[in-house]
Amino acid sequence: MEISNRMRWAARAQFFCSGFVFATWGVHIPTVKAHYGVDEAELGLAMLAAGVGALVGLTQASRWIGRAGARRTAAVCGATYALLLAGLLAMPTFTALLGLLAVFGIVTSVFDVAINAEAAQLELRCGQPLMSGMHGMFSLGGMVGAVTGGAALAAGLRPQFHLLLVSGAMALTVVVAARSMLPREATASASADHGFRLPRGALALLGLLAALGLIAEGAIYDWSVLYLQQELGSPQQQAALAYASFSAAMALARFGGDALRARFAPPVLLRASALLAAGSMALVLLTDRPWLALVGFAGVGVGFANVVPILFAASARVPGVEPTRGIAGVSALAYLGFMAGPPVIGFLAQVSSLTHALYLVVAFATALALSARHADPT
Repeated sequence: MEISNRMRWAARAQFFCSGFVFATWGVHIPTVKAHYGVDEAELGLAMLAAGVGALVGLTQASRWIGRAGARRTAAVCGATYALLLAGLLAMPTFTALLGLLAVFGIVTSVFDVAINAEAAQLELRCGQPLMSGMHGMFSLGGMVGAVTGGAALAAGLRPQFHLLLVSGAMALTVVVAARSMLPREATASASADHGFRLPRGALALLGLLAALGLIAEGAIYDWSVLYLQQELGSPQQQAALAYASFSAAMALARFGGDALRARFAPPVLLRASALLAAGSMALVLLTDRPWLALVGFAGVGVGFANVVPILFAASARVPGVEPTRGIAGVSALAYLGFMAGPPVIGFLAQVSSLTHALYLVVAFATALALSARHADPT
């Protein structure tokens, strides 16, 4: 089947929407904290609820995509993912919010696997690297979502109204873009009906590396805004620039990532990227100047930019493994890290400080660099 530009842009639109929705959640983490009157440990519990939901979703993602195809799965789960934003500040109790976030996690993870399976198929059929550029659209969506979220707060727009606007716009975009994705038979297969299995061998190694990356990357998504606001004293609308600078730098690096992946071996690129992330995060935590912290967050974004594209693309090329199953298996281990990282940082921040807790990002990025030789399963 010939891959058209319309198919490529449909996938890019889905990644953009995913990043935009995720950034909107990130910008409003302080809003959620204040609205429900919770502390860092309870906020970490909320992130844990989303992480547990994501893990549950990953156990079913391969089965659902195998039966319905990536196009239909992305439309349903992506639209639901966006619409659930509107409920973040509408829950009657914090316990009810935990339930909403669990469902949020389920549809987020399945949507993520569906669009990554789509991107992997497009890359395989084109015979050229596309995955980094797709993830660049996620980061671009994150940047735009963070900037517009900060602007909405600065303009005095009610948080609930902002969430409603983003929810409706993103759900509509997801559904429209899904119409131009690959047909069902390109990403559906009977083998996906066998259910979820924990990855082994090369897939397990890739999953562990992805977990290290997502622990650290997720910490920036979930805690950077609060860090700049709480530890360095920036107003929330300015603190949102932490997420924006991280996402903008990550987007730019990812748009150049396909060229880098074509030139450098995965272990070399992964090691250099992780070392840059570790050094930049150390700068963030050692400075007391917000502008310099923003420079550091940008460096972290460049460092982590190609970690997930390298590892997810590799998981789709493991010999004898179906791309959808490979991505789902690696994603499952990655989300174990993504699930554990933010709440662990929340609990450490509660007993110590958020600054001390975020040194885990430096540690995990360093560990990723030391383990980079495993990034090439062939």
